[in-house]
Amino acid sequence: MKEKENDIANRISYVQNTLAAISGKWKLPILMSMYAGKNRFRDIQRNIPNITTRVLSKELKDLEANKLIIRIVHDSYPVSIEYKLTTYSFTLTPVVDEMIKWGRQHSKGGL
Repeated sequence: MKEKENDIANRISYVQNTLAAISGKWKLPILMSMYAGKNRFRDIQRNIPNITTRVLSKELKDLEANKLIIRIVHDSYPVSIEYKLTTYSFTLTPVVDEMIKWGRQHSKGGL
């Protein structure tokens, strides 16, 4: 019985870890925008209705801390900054695809 309880506790811990990395109103939309090729701050912001500059900046820092994106500063005048998805971020693709399927089904009233 103790072994099963540990398994459940571990599974819950893993889900919480995943949610900590991608939860919230904005992180997945930001990643989805970047999957679509939007890599500059303003392009990402234009692609996501109602996200503020402050919130986008904070969320990009969080995504970078979780190794889902990298920030690249180009030494030009004026300085230009772009964000790139990491290889690691693409491991979320099946998760996002399943969320899209579930959300589509849920919007139609469930099963």
